[in-house]
Amino acid sequence: MNNKRKLVVFYSYTGHTKMIAMKISERLNCDTLELKPKIAYSDDYQKVVDEEQNSNSADKIIEIQDIDIDLDNYDEIIIGSPVWWYTMAPTVRTFLKDSDLSGKEIRLFATNAGWLGHTFNDMKKMCSSYMVDDGMNIVFDTDYKSNRLITSDNEISGWIDSL
Repeated sequence: MNNKRKLVVFYSYTGHTKMIAMKISERLNCDTLELKPKIAYSDDYQKVVDEEQNSNSADKIIEIQDIDIDLDNYDEIIIGSPVWWYTMAPTVRTFLKDSDLSGKEIRLFATNAGWLGHTFNDMKKMCSSYMVDDGMNIVFDTDYKSNRLITSDNEISGWIDSL
């Protein structure tokens, strides 16, 4: 049995990434940290798409709410992000930029509607001095309002069990 202390860190806009984070947490009985921007995004999906697409989201760093968890208490950090313009959400980028994850194993997952892009490569670059896995790509239906998974439950469960 793996006795490493694990933490699932995630950002979720539509709820898809949170759904997977909670599945991981439940199955592995580990803590979660939901990242939140200091200034919340609009509830209007199309408005967020328009604003982020036109603001060079790929390199954007935003302010996030204070983290109330001591990362030193964990050996393994499982980081989840939705894919925004073929990369991680700005909230996750800020967390990676601002956090010292030295000596930790980093596991990645991303939720998207089929366009992973360079998400994992970008995340790995920001974690270049850490032990980082290849990441789990979890695909949902292209309708952002749908919770229908394209990636099979068996594939997701197998990946979670491998953690």
